[in-house]
Amino acid sequence: MTDYHEPPDELPPAVRDVHRALNSLKEEIEAVDWYHQRVELAADPSLRDVLAHNRDEEIEHACMTLEWLRRRMPGWDAQLREHLFKEGPIAHEHEDGEATFESAAPGAARPASGLGLGLGSLKQKAEQL
Repeated sequence: MTDYHEPPDELPPAVRDVHRALNSLKEEIEAVDWYHQRVELAADPSLRDVLAHNRDEEIEHACMTLEWLRRRMPGWDAQLREHLFKEGPIAHEHEDGEATFESAAPGAARPASGLGLGLGSLKQKAEQL
């Protein structure tokens, strides 16, 4: 995401800021992953504590950037409100009848894509005929 796909000079400043935020979010999440791996393998407990602190700071930065995007980029607010801080399966059946993978026990078999085949909507259309 570091490269623009359109001429940057032609993009409005707000679009360039969104691009900056998306790049920053990607970088923060990457840093969380790096620190998390280091925490898991550090032999020294005090080093583990420092690395865990650093990881948690990166999580904070990612969350702040996500909140900025929620406030300024269309679609984020509605999607975050629909999907965050809910109980039950993470993936669910869409209103159009297309099934997505529902959470199961760790290691449970699931479609390779993580999503259903999308046949629910086809079945509904056939029933309507």
